[in-house]
Amino acid sequence: MTKFGRVEIEEEVFRLGRDGRELRPFKLSAEVEARGYSRPLQRVMVDFGAEESFGKAVQRIKEHYEIDLSGSAVRRVTLEHAAALKQQQEEEREGELKPGFGAEVVIGELDGCLVPIVESHPAPQPKPPQPKPPPPRELKWEEARLALAREPAFLRPHYGATMGSVDEAGEVLADCVRRAGATAQTHLHCLGDGAAWIPQQVQNRFGDQATYLLDFYHVSEYLAAAARKIAPANSKPWLAQQKEQLLNNRVAEVCAALRPYQEPLTVADEEAPVRVCLRYLNNHRDFLNYQAALQADLPIGSGEVESGHRSVIQQRLKLTGAWWLRENAEKMIALRVARANDDWQPYWLNLRQAVG
Repeated sequence: MTKFGRVEIEEEVFRLGRDGRELRPFKLSAEVEARGYSRPLQRVMVDFGAEESFGKAVQRIKEHYEIDLSGSAVRRVTLEHAAALKQQQEEEREGELKPGFGAEVVIGELDGCLVPIVESHPAPQPKPPQPKPPPPRELKWEEARLALAREPAFLRPHYGATMGSVDEAGEVLADCVRRAGATAQTHLHCLGDGAAWIPQQVQNRFGDQATYLLDFYHVSEYLAAAARKIAPANSKPWLAQQKEQLLNNRVAEVCAALRPYQEPLTVADEEAPVRVCLRYLNNHRDFLNYQAALQADLPIGSGEVESGHRSVIQQRLKLTGAWWLRENAEKMIALRVARANDDWQPYWLNLRQAVG
């Protein structure tokens, strides 16, 4: 009996010998469990569930395959495979770079973005006969950290992500640069914004093997704010001059241009862009060697990882009205990373081979 692409089958079951194991030819050939979903259908469910809301995925499956499914079924199957990919990524992760020949230079970037998380708390026990209230929920934003690495000649990077600690983010970055071809002899050109944990992780993981460069766009934002205060009627020429100084490693000259205009300490930071910019440059002096990067034809901005946030994480996890349990957000991020790294096809091929 067929209805909307769903089929009810009366299956023949054989037994090998009087007390032998059960043999179910249809189950083996169709790769489906009783009251379950075939592996090809699971792949379709995860394919749509990875890109769109589970409700929209149901509509798309109906449109393309004329199969009626529930949103809860698509959600469950998608998260099951996402969990398997997360476990696989964690088991295959290696943070240590080994000796040997590899890439001469590898570019590494690391950054964080916020994802919407909902946390349920146990409901208080009411006194009978009061109706049981729903468990209270806490909505908050938590940081997902994305890493990428690639050789300069390759445009497509290898991604890694975690919602864990900064130490785990450093481990993910190390795994990315290893997968990008780095060895213990490779020079690592790392970039990121002004978050203190990023250069700290680069130093902890790679030591003198890596250099860290502060994203030039972030520095320029501080300078632009100062320029509007120093030369409100003609800020663009002043800003262009200071950016040119920075690109030639003349940080001292930039600080000298800022210093006469810095606000008194009695003025709050929100109203003191010159003082804030000067402090920012002084705090990050070790990460402003733009001249060396430009001479080596290496990037001076971390826009690639920020773009990766949008395409790998935010495009699915920050849909309007969507809030995630933390464990489910971690699974979906792993699924999105696998697709971005072209690990999608190998995953399903390995599943097929595993069942013979």
